[in-house]
Amino acid sequence: MHVRDATAEDADAVTRLASTDVDADRLVRDRSVRVACVDEEVVGFLAYDTWRGAVHVTRFGGDEDTVDDLLGAPRQFANRESLPLEIVVPESEDGVAELLEAEGFEETGDGPLFDGEHTRRFRWTP
Repeated sequence: MHVRDATAEDADAVTRLASTDVDADRLVRDRSVRVACVDEEVVGFLAYDTWRGAVHVTRFGGDEDTVDDLLGAPRQFANRESLPLEIVVPESEDGVAELLEAEGFEETGDGPLFDGEHTRRFRWTP
């Protein structure tokens, strides 16, 4: 698996991998987005941004192993900037929640509703 920065050409793949509607063109343009590729096919993505004193993963898609690989860039950035890393995970994504806990993230409570689905908030502090 190869992880790289997303480009405008990756927007269709990001849209396909997103679990909810996403304006992938805007996402790739406005956020830091990394994609994971296998044989040049995009198999996962992760978008992140910084505000309110933390690095926030704003969108992700792909299987748990792919998401785990993609967390490297925002974790490195958070570590370098001495900021916590936060991610909100839909309750239906139990595998990702378990992965985050195994990677040292702590569940910090309920997150916002996304399309009527409850979420859980996780935080990692370098």
